Amino acid sequence: MEGPEPGNEATDPRRRRWLAGAGLAALGGLTAALPLAARAEEEKSTDVLAVEDLMREHGVLRRALLVYAQAATRLHARETIPADGLHRTAALFRHFGEDYHEHSLEERHVFPAVVATGGEPATICRILATQHERGRQITDYILASSAGKGIDQADMAPLAEALDGLVRMYQHHTAIEDTIVFPAWKRILTPARYSALSETFEALERRMFGHDGFEDAVDEIGRIERAFGLADLAALTAPPPPASPAR
Repeated sequence: MEGPEPGNEATDPRRRRWLAGAGLAALGGLTAALPLAARAEEEKSTDVLAVEDLMREHGVLRRALLVYAQAATRLHARETIPADGLHRTAALFRHFGEDYHEHSLEERHVFPAVVATGGEPATICRILATQHERGRQITDYILASSAGKGIDQADMAPLAEALDGLVRMYQHHTAIEDTIVFPAWKRILTPARYSALSETFEALERRMFGHDGFEDAVDEIGRIERAFGLADLAALTAPPPPASPAR
């Protein structure tokens, strides 16, 4: 389509009308394209990439550690605890944490790549791998100790000490991975390799659990928290501190 003859666009009414029409047509085309672009961007933004996936899995494991800490406190006080809830926590930690998160992801994909680059992160990964092995030993012990209907009085103190040790180790363990190991791992990957590994992680999760294992783990730890009285987040708010001492 041809426009009007060239002229002064500020004074030529035909040119102004033609420009306005062309602008509206272009805007209409852009508006029609926007939903498609927005949908594509939205789909892209909802992808869970590898480091986010690893860190949100740490969130589940940290919630399990809170259950362990609560159980240890009560066992130290010689109070009964829901043995089945403790057993389910250890089973979750074993299947979701140790078998999947640690063995299938960190030990196969993250640690080897970081160790190959050398330096302090490599040394840290070797220590973390050793801690994985110790954690599995303690999980075996927790599973065995909580297999019955209750915890015997004679077993309370040693079980509480084992839980304390595991909680202390993994609080530092997961924090070091989040702040040192995972960033170091991501830095050594090309964007294409990182994207491919993100897809690999998702495929591994679906192959191991049959669907979204993270969602199942979140549901299970939520049920366990209710058994231990930890489900009410507001009730866990810290009390105010005492008055500051006069100086």
